[in-house]
Amino acid sequence: MTKQTILGRVTQLAKANINALLDQAEDPQKMLDQLIRDYTANISEAEQAVAATIGNLRLMEQDHREDVDAAEEWGGKALAASRKADELRAAGSVAEADKFDNLAKVALGRQLQSEKEAKTAEPTIASQTVVVDKLKSGLDQMKSKLTELKSKRDELVARAKSAQAQNQMMDSVKNINVLDPTSELSRFEDKVRREEAKAMGKQELAASSLDAQFEQLDSLGDSAEVEARLAALKTAS
Repeated sequence: MTKQTILGRVTQLAKANINALLDQAEDPQKMLDQLIRDYTANISEAEQAVAATIGNLRLMEQDHREDVDAAEEWGGKALAASRKADELRAAGSVAEADKFDNLAKVALGRQLQSEKEAKTAEPTIASQTVVVDKLKSGLDQMKSKLTELKSKRDELVARAKSAQAQNQMMDSVKNINVLDPTSELSRFEDKVRREEAKAMGKQELAASSLDAQFEQLDSLGDSAEVEARLAALKTAS
């Protein structure tokens, strides 16, 4: 069982439920509550499928360990039978020695068979391990999305209701055919700007006149200073 056949099917079901709810939604809060319930059920279904896949993988791993252990065990039996055959042959019991050599051959054949079965299972175990890891990751993402949806439920409900209220207001405004009082504001603003410009002009003229008076005073002050210094020179001489 692959990731697509499990989470893919659950995801498609979840999307179908979401789209149906969005199309038929009248009460945002009820819609989100139902969405949370449906998505929770989808996650539960995915968890069962993922658990079954993990269980199958663990069985394959168990069978593989049994094959490896069996190969080791048969190897030990073959070695023991071969040694016994060597002892009997050294003692002159050739027939008995041949018997134990045949047992050793049988054990070696069983060892070879167990090794082949273990080796054949290894690629499948490796690929299924990758699938299980992806399934776990996908399931964690689904749970994270559910947690996010739950945490944002109140915010989404408030936003949906606010948008609904705004749409109702705009629909009501479109149906009211009255003179827009704001259309006269631009004319009044132009009048205010002209009055402001006139005031600035008067201020500028007043400032220019005042500057001229101070310049005259400065000129008189300079003449007085010159006369005073001339008088001082004459007195000193």
